[in-house]
Amino acid sequence: MRPENIEARHQRQQPLKKLLGKSRLNDNKQELRAHQQSAIVSLIKQGHESTVWSHLPRFYGETPTSLGAANESELLLDDHGDPAQTLERYLQQYGFDASIKAAVERLCHWLQETGILTRNLLPHNLVIIERDSQQEILLVDGLGAPTVPRLLSALPAWRKRYITRRVRRFYKRIDWELSDREYSWEVSQRL
Repeated sequence: MRPENIEARHQRQQPLKKLLGKSRLNDNKQELRAHQQSAIVSLIKQGHESTVWSHLPRFYGETPTSLGAANESELLLDDHGDPAQTLERYLQQYGFDASIKAAVERLCHWLQETGILTRNLLPHNLVIIERDSQQEILLVDGLGAPTVPRLLSALPAWRKRYITRRVRRFYKRIDWELSDREYSWEVSQRL
């Protein structure tokens, strides 16, 4: 994330949030921290690296660029070599068909089984790829959790509850994506 973008985001913050500093607004640092969460580190140490990357693009860490450090991860492509389609676009084109419903169920099961924390699961942050002759959904943005939930995640019951809430909200978001969108997403969450 370019320094001027961090500064611009910081200037738009409410006065109390400005007191928390600028480093929390750096998406690159947040992503690095998210990949260092206990569930991911533990799975990799136990030799379950393939489980981690079954619904996440491989993450290679920080890479220097001419504009400063950037995070590097696997580029997810479709069968034609184009960037993988987002779940948002898929739902617009095909709806919530049986194939994608099964892929969503596998993603949600993976979250609950691994204990990997995410922010809200948004269809534009999820992409669809073909693996072993079936569609799979990978999270390309929104990994990790805000500070307080991340700290509380050491408690297994709290972690499970947090993930269950994310999954429930994700299904609600899919319903909204498929609706006539009479209300904005923000309003519909409260209904």
